[in-house]
Amino acid sequence: MSAPVAEPIRIDFVSDVACPWCAVGLRALEEAMARVPGLRVDLNFQPFELNPQMPAGGEDAVQHLTRKYGISAEQAARNGEAIRQRGAELGFEFRMDRRRQVYNTFDAHRLLHWAGLQGRASQLALKQRLLRAYFTDGEDVSSTAVLARLAGEAGLDETRAAGILGSDEYAGAVREQERFYAERGITAVPSVIFNDRHLIQGGQPVANFEQALRQLSGLQAPTASQD
Repeated sequence: MSAPVAEPIRIDFVSDVACPWCAVGLRALEEAMARVPGLRVDLNFQPFELNPQMPAGGEDAVQHLTRKYGISAEQAARNGEAIRQRGAELGFEFRMDRRRQVYNTFDAHRLLHWAGLQGRASQLALKQRLLRAYFTDGEDVSSTAVLARLAGEAGLDETRAAGILGSDEYAGAVREQERFYAERGITAVPSVIFNDRHLIQGGQPVANFEQALRQLSGLQAPTASQD
């Protein structure tokens, strides 16, 4: 007998490429999806800016964290180590020593919107590459040159990406999506919305995402056979 095939689940992953818990949450969601045979999803990345007023050139990461959250440099380092460990458990490498600046991410979201128009696989590939560029490689994800190169590395047209970045293309669409989710009460990320109705927030464990996917799809975990 063939395995059951569920109806596709729409997933809107509202996040920022400068959000470490978004990287953790995405890896956990991907692992959960891999654990559910027969699952079909329509995964969409939606824009959210943690620091929409961040100026060109960014801000020192430690100074930014201590100022924004009212914590000490030591607390910021401990928080970073906790995130690094969570990432390592999921196969994502955080190099906090390389993440020295916090950058404006609006142009990255414009590229992600364009990538989504090319197909879900293209958008996922670019999202993964952007997260790795910032958190693992310590790259400037506000730089036009860097973003165009990363788009090429994700399998997209680098020349077209550079053209988008040199214009205001898709700026209105990204702003509209940001407003859409803000008006629906999304104030923290990652916010993972299933079928426009069910919300899971934060860098949740794989098991939490797996449970949600199984419940929504009707694909239950196999039970041990009884003798």
